[in-house]
Formats: sequence, structure tokens, C-alpha cells
Amino acid sequence: MTAPQTTRALPAGRHGFAHAAWMEWIKLRSLRSTPWALVATVVGMLVIGVVTMANTHAPSPDKADTFDPVNNVLAGIALGQLVVGVLGVLVVTGEYSSGAIRSTLAAIPNRPLLLAAKAGVFGAVTSAVGEVVAFATFFAGRLALGEGVPVPAIGDPGVLRAVVLSGAYLAMVGLLGIALGAVVRHTAAAIGALVGLLYVLPAALSGLTGVTVAKYFPTMIAGNSLAVSKPVADVLSPWVGFGMLCLYVVAALGAGGWLLTRRDA
Repeated sequence: MTAPQTTRALPAGRHGFAHAAWMEWIKLRSLRSTPWALVATVVGMLVIGVVTMANTHAPSPDKADTFDPVNNVLAGIALGQLVVGVLGVLVVTGEYSSGAIRSTLAAIPNRPLLLAAKAGVFGAVTSAVGEVVAFATFFAGRLALGEGVPVPAIGDPGVLRAVVLSGAYLAMVGLLGIALGAVVRHTAAAIGALVGLLYVLPAALSGLTGVTVAKYFPTMIAGNSLAVSKPVADVLSPWVGFGMLCLYVVAALGAGGWLLTRRDA
């Protein structure tokens, strides 16, 4: 006669970070919008990068020192950040709109842990996709350069840093989307806030004050600080810009976690 087997399943509400992250991974890969959004990011950045490089002409002698084709090939970040950011918003607001958040919180009542698990899983996925698409776009774009245009190499000064930070930037924007979703909890409003943060406010401030204030916004940091292999005047340096983005993400997720613990589902 054999002894009855006992289950090692944890009681409801006793899940740790690993269990919460596994649950979030299952939910993320089950969303039909996830693969489509990530494919759209990859294809969009590749096409924009190749087309931009194909239309890049050799610089005149007086502009040769500041000519930076790396910035051209990574131009698709402007599209990729929107798709990844919106997907980050949907990861949170989708559960509120469907009511599934109540089941999630019943299983994981530790709300900061839940948000950390969402951010960890989504950040890992978008980091991997971001780095793959950044490197793929760089190497594909090099092949599209016309005759006589200087071809950048991954070993040239500042090039590897620009490609790596551009891939990481997509994950940063995705995490900002998750934070906005946790703060706003309404899909349309959160996406509107994301678009305002990425496009509307920096464009308006650029028109009013130049780069004095706009250089601190994520899109300006990506375009002028991260995705460049040569320094750009009057903007943040690459690592200062990356540090600023890290602070934004930590502050936004902190605000989202704080609000999550103080509001009903």
C-alpha cells in the first residue's frame, strides 16, 4: 500500500516573486496582442532603418565630422517606442477593463510584488526584443547605404553603445507604459498620457524653448543622446540621458505601486 501523495502548492495569497512572475509570463504570452505588437515593432524598425539608410547621402566636407549614420539607422525607435509603450499600458489596463484584476489580486494580495512581477517579466521580454531589433536594424541598414557613404562598423567609437542603449530604451518605455497603466487604470487615458509624454510635450516645448526643457523628455533623450555615436551639442550625454530614464522608470513604477496599494480593484 502506498502512502498518499501530498501537494506542495502554496495556499492562495502565499505566492512569492517567482510564482507571480510565472503567472505574469503566462498571461503576457496568452495575450493575442503581444506577438503582433512585438512583430510590428521589429518589422517597423527594420523597414524605417533600411529606408532611411537607403536615402542617406554622403556628407559634404564641412559636415563630415558630425555625420552620424548610426542615428539614421536607429530612426525607427520613434515608432517602436509607441508600440511597446502601448503594449505596456495594456498589460495593466487590460486586466482592469476585463475585471481579471480581482482574481489576480486574490491570488497575489501583495500589490507591490504583483507590479514588480509585471514589470520584471515585461521588461525582460522587451529588453530581449529591443536588443535583437536594434542590432538587426543596424546590420541591415549598413547594407542599404549608397556608394560613397561612410559605412559605420560596430567597433567604431560610440557605435556599440548607441545600439545597445537604443535596444534598452524600448524596454524603458515599455516599463513607463506599465507604470502609466497602474496610475491611470484606464486604457484610452493612459495611452493619451503616453503619447503626450513621448510626442506632444517635447514637440511643443521644442517649439517654445528649443532643447532647454525638451532634452529631458524620453524621445529627445533617445534621438539625441542614446542613438548617436557622435556627441550632439546642448543635449544630455548618452550615459546621463540613460541615467535620467532609469530615474523616470523607478519614480513612475514607485508611484504606480503606491497608488495600487491605496485604491480598490
